[in-house]
Amino acid sequence: MSPIRVIILGYKGQMGQALLRCAAKMGELSVVGQVDEGDSLEAVIGQADVVIDFSFHSVTPNAVKCCAAAGKAIVIGTTGHTDSEKTEIRANASRIPMVWASNYSTGVNTLFWLTRKATEILGPSFDLEVVEMHHRIKKDAPSGTASTLAEILADVRKQQLAEVLRHGREGITGARTSSEIGMHSLRGGDVVGDHTVIYAALGERVELTHKASSRDTFANGALRAAAWAVKQKPGLYDMQDVLGLK
Repeated sequence: MSPIRVIILGYKGQMGQALLRCAAKMGELSVVGQVDEGDSLEAVIGQADVVIDFSFHSVTPNAVKCCAAAGKAIVIGTTGHTDSEKTEIRANASRIPMVWASNYSTGVNTLFWLTRKATEILGPSFDLEVVEMHHRIKKDAPSGTASTLAEILADVRKQQLAEVLRHGREGITGARTSSEIGMHSLRGGDVVGDHTVIYAALGERVELTHKASSRDTFANGALRAAAWAVKQKPGLYDMQDVLGLK
């Protein structure tokens, strides 16, 4: 059986290098193209079965359009998209298989699942806070993973996230409301990615935490998603679909 042909978009970045390193250990995948700033995805797209995009949020919409035109699957690992970029990306979901996730770690996706279950079980008497920490050169905040966690919390409580999300606190803020979801972003050193969901009630507290020590965790998940995506019908999927958690 021929290996699945992969193009890495954003190969010069830290995640791109992790993808190349991990792909070399997977016999079922073969990297046939490496694309970064100044290179043309269109020039090599015909050689691939799937593109893995870990470039930059503003690059992703055109990458998706290129894949759709060529009939190739895509795995999207960029974060920090604007609303208009998200709309452009979703517009192609009926044309090709797209896996779009804020985090490709198996452990983090288990955290997503646990967060939903814990929120359902603990109920409205617990205050909700999300804390994330990443390396000093990360460009967006909060992280895509933290945003997904907040979206899960709001979804379970049937809230509009934009109305209840509170980024940090400063000054005389008044008492915490029961409806708000706190979000706190820390940056420093070479932290790969830490995420904690805090459930705080009177007399007790529950914390769900995931800590990543290597980018290979995310790379292996994205490569797994790529192998899965090429076998799917056109549509918009996430890592929960890949792992069979839905």
